[in-house]
Amino acid sequence: MTDPKIQLTGHIDVPDNRLEAVKLALSEHIALTRAEPGCLSFDVTQDPQLPNRFHVSELFINRAAFDAHQTRTKASPWFFTTKGIERTYQVKELPA
Repeated sequence: MTDPKIQLTGHIDVPDNRLEAVKLALSEHIALTRAEPGCLSFDVTQDPQLPNRFHVSELFINRAAFDAHQTRTKASPWFFTTKGIERTYQVKELPA
């Protein structure tokens, strides 16, 4: 039996005083995540109507790959740049 894929969707609302720092750190975060083993897709896009909101969509081949991403992210510049900013995410298992 194949492990289910892990999908994360949601958004992060960035305060005005941190918006530029988040935008500067975002391209590296996206590139590093897309290069991770088991990352099938990873997108973070700024909402055209709400410039402080960034929509997040992630898909990983299995729970182990998703967990490895979470661990790597917690030691990254992205984590420290966005520390304390509230996130609204939903994580689902999808059929392989």
